[in-house]
Amino acid sequence: MSIEKKSVGVWQISPERAEPRPRRRNGPRLPLHQRREQLLDAALTVVGEDGLSGLTMQAVAKTAGVAKPVLYAVFPTAPELVGALLHREHSQGMTQIFDAMPKDLRNSNPDDEYLSAVMAFLAAVRTDPVRWRLILMPPEDAPTDYRGLLAAARDRLVERCVELLELGIELRGGPSDADTELVGHVLLGFIEVLGRLVLSDPERFPPERLESTVRALANTLPKG
Repeated sequence: MSIEKKSVGVWQISPERAEPRPRRRNGPRLPLHQRREQLLDAALTVVGEDGLSGLTMQAVAKTAGVAKPVLYAVFPTAPELVGALLHREHSQGMTQIFDAMPKDLRNSNPDDEYLSAVMAFLAAVRTDPVRWRLILMPPEDAPTDYRGLLAAARDRLVERCVELLELGIELRGGPSDADTELVGHVLLGFIEVLGRLVLSDPERFPPERLESTVRALANTLPKG
């Protein structure tokens, strides 16, 4: 406190002024789409460290370096944040897969294209393990609609695999009696298993180790 003499015999006692509390910084103001991506990136970091069950609003705000009101302004509830993250990662993962698939086999070797596509997928899994764990090994507490999304996407992948198989078998000359739908399911299941191996033990099962096995599977399909 401070004591000040105002006049003869009159003194004024004033309490000390409290230092203003520093305001929490939320970083620069960002356009909504940039803020949304920033928060989803932070949410992905939290999931990578603590799993989907550890994805709390407090943890995301802390990781993003923003106050919780900033987070709530973009994602009013935790389920909305979880849903947005899962859908974004799934969408980007499907883009990676379809980009790896050949667009046309007519001017290339179908077996080589198959090997290239699978290795590109496994490289993506190693590069983005948190994303692919959500896709290939979804946690038990994942929302029901997300599991439906995964199932629908897998059906589309099988359809695309069958299209490529039909053309590839024609170009390579066999096998003439192949059930392309069944082979498509088998090939996709095989590729998913390889992806889970990379996720579960990347040191033991790096993509480079799996390449010869991927090539060998293609060679099990006889040519005419």
